[in-house]
Amino acid sequence: SKMTHHNIVNLLDVGMDGENRYLVMEYVQGKTLKEVIQERGRLSAPLACQIAIRILSALEHAHRNGIIHRDIKPQNILVHADGHIKVADFGIARIADSSTLTKGDNVMGSVHYFSPEQARGEGANATSDIYSTGIVLYEMLTGRVPFDGDNPVAVAMQHLHATPIPILYLAPDVPPAVVRVCMKAMEKNPAMRYQSARDMAADLRVALDDRNERPAYRKNELEVRMPKPQIRNSKTDKRKRLSGSDWRKIRLWTLTALLTIGVFTGLFFGIQAIYQRILTSTVVPKVVGYTLEDADEVLSKEGLDSEVNFVSSDSYEKNTVIMQKPEADETTRKGNKVVLMVSKGPTELEIPNLENAKSSEAITALKNQGFENVTVERVPRGDYLEDSVVSMEPAAGTMLSRDMPIKLYVSGGETVIPDLEMRTLEEAEQELQGLNLTMNGTLQYVDTDDPEQHGLIASQDPEAGVHVVLNTAVTVMVYRCPAESEEVQIDVTMAESDQDIMVRVTLIAQNSSIELEGISYVCAANAYRKQTVNLRVPDSREYTFNVYADGELIQQGLLSAEMSADE
Repeated sequence: SKMTHHNIVNLLDVGMDGENRYLVMEYVQGKTLKEVIQERGRLSAPLACQIAIRILSALEHAHRNGIIHRDIKPQNILVHADGHIKVADFGIARIADSSTLTKGDNVMGSVHYFSPEQARGEGANATSDIYSTGIVLYEMLTGRVPFDGDNPVAVAMQHLHATPIPILYLAPDVPPAVVRVCMKAMEKNPAMRYQSARDMAADLRVALDDRNERPAYRKNELEVRMPKPQIRNSKTDKRKRLSGSDWRKIRLWTLTALLTIGVFTGLFFGIQAIYQRILTSTVVPKVVGYTLEDADEVLSKEGLDSEVNFVSSDSYEKNTVIMQKPEADETTRKGNKVVLMVSKGPTELEIPNLENAKSSEAITALKNQGFENVTVERVPRGDYLEDSVVSMEPAAGTMLSRDMPIKLYVSGGETVIPDLEMRTLEEAEQELQGLNLTMNGTLQYVDTDDPEQHGLIASQDPEAGVHVVLNTAVTVMVYRCPAESEEVQIDVTMAESDQDIMVRVTLIAQNSSIELEGISYVCAANAYRKQTVNLRVPDSREYTFNVYADGELIQQGLLSAEMSADE
């Protein structure tokens, strides 16, 4: 409530519903930024920078108010249908003061986006939000998160020690100035990052405008001074006779020149061979943990091919590289193959035949086999024992990996919905109880001018004749004639409290087990403690009313349409 900003989802109200507190938030019609990235693959650099600038604008406002978000990620960035960007879900935010940001404060953000200091369990500050924004910008530019793994610990360790794949490897069209801003935001040392959201946004604007200032070379730094040629005067040259010693010197100099030429020729060809070797060699990049598509792209940029072998794996997702040979950082020649072991998904097991088994036994059998995602749905089948398995989805005999869902269809017994229309509530209750059915305690009313219809059932759901499981609740709509309907007043007294109290009044007719919802309301902390409540009984029977304050029974009495409340 301390924040009001056009790039932050606004808080409108707070309240309580029973024991549950709730927030009323601004409604944003559109998608999350995560959904946008998944649909488009990656965003253009100008669009990604504009979105990041708006996120930073929201964070600058929050930080000025002493609020650290702690969970900046694309799932918490809402993209309105008209293009506006809204930062949402300050669910784990903290006031940035000494009473909350302590070393023992273990509230953390999402593992793919939180900062190294959060990974170490330290307190978060404004630069932690900036680091997360850098991760989001990286994902917008490349279409993938910089750090990923098969468990949260592996991802956290990468935040602490690993270097992400260079953006230009994944998105060569991103301007280098934008890359520099993104990587500075993702510095592992908080002191090396941008110290404010405003500074990062300013650099993004400069990068978008392509106004990077570069040092200009001075002219004298580029000039090369050449010595002036000396001109000899041929008239002053004198011919001299060559002595024996002169001939020896000439031979020595000639031999020296030939040896020098030989050495330099050898060096030339040797250097050329070394140069060619350098040109045709490369360092194998690490692709373990990458998808096969990303691994092929990274290897291709290094001039390497891949040879793929698929194996089952319960630890790696399908199409993820498990192992590589040669290993990362080894030197090889361009054009060589890197052998990749790629996961084809978890090991598949055969689903056993569990028909007629009790549901609890079937669930235990499946979990013992490693299947964890098991759900149960009750179906109306009178030809099977109640609580026994009727069928399965997928069917028995299907080969399935352990992480895939299995649904058990279990017999809930079978009965048929009776025709309750134009029956009294009392008659309907007795009819339903005899068929192992129940009545929905929340009645719905239909106004009528015919007094003879008052109190009779107008319609029902499910309809008559439908086959359902036992103990299905039937919802009925009851005719209500204003001329025949009378209100009964009861006085409800609340205990003194500095908190709002949720009040609920229910009705139970004599010889009935069905509790009807009478009325519910909130007694505010500053409200008068004794209040009068108007109730309508649905028929002429005598009813017991029960008053609950925050779920606790505090008052009880008798009432009917012909009598006042007996407290």
